[in-house]
Amino acid sequence: MSNYKDKYEMVIGLEVHAQLKTNTKIFAREGCEFGKDPNTETSTVTLGLPGVLPVLNKECVNMAILVGLALNSKIPNRCKFDRKQYFYPDLPKGYQISQFDEPICEGGWVEISNKKIGITRAHLEEDAGKLVHAGASGLYGSSYSLVDLNRAGTPLLEIVSEPDMRTAEEAREYVENLRNILKYIGVCDGNLEEGSMRADANVSIRPIGQKEFGTRAEIKNVNSFRSLTRAIEYEFERQAEILEEGGEVIQETRLWDDNSGTTSSMRGKEDAHDYRYFPEPDLMPLEISKEWVEEIRAKMPELPSQKLERYKKQGLSDYDASVIVNQIDMALYYDKLLAKGVDAKTASNFLMGEVAAFLKEEKISIEQSKLTVDNFASLLELLKKGTISNNIAKSLIVDILKTGEDAQSLVEKKGLSVISDESTILPIIQKIINDNPEQVAAYKGGKDKLFGFFVGQAMKETKGRANPQMLNKLLKTELEK
Repeated sequence: MSNYKDKYEMVIGLEVHAQLKTNTKIFAREGCEFGKDPNTETSTVTLGLPGVLPVLNKECVNMAILVGLALNSKIPNRCKFDRKQYFYPDLPKGYQISQFDEPICEGGWVEISNKKIGITRAHLEEDAGKLVHAGASGLYGSSYSLVDLNRAGTPLLEIVSEPDMRTAEEAREYVENLRNILKYIGVCDGNLEEGSMRADANVSIRPIGQKEFGTRAEIKNVNSFRSLTRAIEYEFERQAEILEEGGEVIQETRLWDDNSGTTSSMRGKEDAHDYRYFPEPDLMPLEISKEWVEEIRAKMPELPSQKLERYKKQGLSDYDASVIVNQIDMALYYDKLLAKGVDAKTASNFLMGEVAAFLKEEKISIEQSKLTVDNFASLLELLKKGTISNNIAKSLIVDILKTGEDAQSLVEKKGLSVISDESTILPIIQKIINDNPEQVAAYKGGKDKLFGFFVGQAMKETKGRANPQMLNKLLKTELEK
């Protein structure tokens, strides 16, 4: 790594495109499910045939308002749609319906660990299709491209940040937190690999202490958190080297190549006038009443930040609470578990330990495992009552994850209930003391740490079933005789 960071500061703004989880497209009635056969989710509207008219999907508006409220944005009482003029083979109309000067959401912020990242705006628009490029072995021995229009017309909400980030790590945390918010409120699945959430990074650099921004480059084709940080770091180095050599950074759109770890020029960066925006003549401006906004606000689920604070108040550490909150399936499962009245910290320890390790090894989510909420709660209740020890519970939960067998039945079948009978434990202790005279003498001579040795021997004899409190009490009494 170079020493450029001692001389230059990064300035980063992000444009995140979130695909909304609607059943149909934003202006047409066909579905928008990922993975369908090419060109099977199309219609006359998607194909841009003459004489067809777009019809706005109200659910897209509801979701956009919900996002705006979650991001602390202002929801204006009026927004409108515009035509953004450009031609690509995967955009049959030759223009995209988007929002320009009157978006549905204005302002707001997303909080990261050390500050708030401002939101400039969020606006609704339709997605373009997808080009599949083939190699030179194709038709007539030359390269060619195939067009899949299934994605064309899919509803997007583009969330534009202020240029408030100064490191690649801040950019990553911003996208992670934004993704969590969108998933928690149920408007986007946040799947970067499938393209349902995509981030374009605007990166510029300036000498440390300078107020004016440098010339930015927009980086596209970033489809993972790792790629985002790598692309930003590479672009910082590229721009710094240009300035160090006396050159000028040009405003352009660059493409990230994950294999080579580099960006390459894609096209000159367009400004608003290049797109020749004008109001969409086939869609009326949209009036959004305060009553409509409040109706959506009333449906707002608990946000990640609120859930995090609740978990901490219930006794979880910052780290444990963050790990659970950042896995929405785990958090929803955990909430169902808490509703059963289990101890929050005990349940968290098992989720973060044995359960997480099993899920990672099997590469499944907790919902895909055989550990039902009821069965998990039953296991924790057996532990709370002292019917089983903590070590036995750890062993049993792995069995339940694999088989789904009832916790109580497993305890009975395997004979794993805790031994709390003094007449059973005492003879075992006496035998261990008789069999280890040297250790007994050393313990009585002041080596208190040997107490753990005797506990271990007793647990070994009882296969971990001895009641720990009773065992410690009896053992101490016998050793002091």
